[in-house]
Amino acid sequence: MKDLTRAINDHLASEFQASHTYLAMSIWLRENDLVGFSTYMLNKSNEERGHAYRMIAYLVDSEQQVELPTVNAPERSWPSVKELFDIVAKMEKGVTASIDHLYTLAEQLNERSATAMLDWFVEEQVQEEAEARFVCKRLRLAGENSAALLLIDQQFLDGTALASVKGGSGFASVAAN
Repeated sequence: MKDLTRAINDHLASEFQASHTYLAMSIWLRENDLVGFSTYMLNKSNEERGHAYRMIAYLVDSEQQVELPTVNAPERSWPSVKELFDIVAKMEKGVTASIDHLYTLAEQLNERSATAMLDWFVEEQVQEEAEARFVCKRLRLAGENSAALLLIDQQFLDGTALASVKGGSGFASVAAN
């Protein structure tokens, strides 16, 4: 369990760094009057912190030592919204790789409680990466068109931007029938 505890504590750095970076992104987006994107990134920041809390709870409940990581100051500006979301997509892939590593380690150590806890994270990361890809594709389609960017921002503000992604693009409801 010692190796797994160390790995989970190391992973906490990824979750807290993502939270901190997403908060900085939210601020930058708000400063650039993109309130919908800003609100989305603020929610993502809170989600990432929640992910860290979930792992902390597992460690505490397993009577393991929690080591809070140092968080680096994130960037404070980005060349464009598209480049900002390219970074989000890259960060989510990194978090997924870290969770995959934790899962492999938990399986090797035959730690059933850890794999059960990590199942939630595996599913969550599928969703996180799908959202990031979707936003990047939309921004690529918008290109340099500021009206298209504002339309996407408005969709984030009114909560419709990711409706098709969160529901599995309708595939989940078809599969259930």
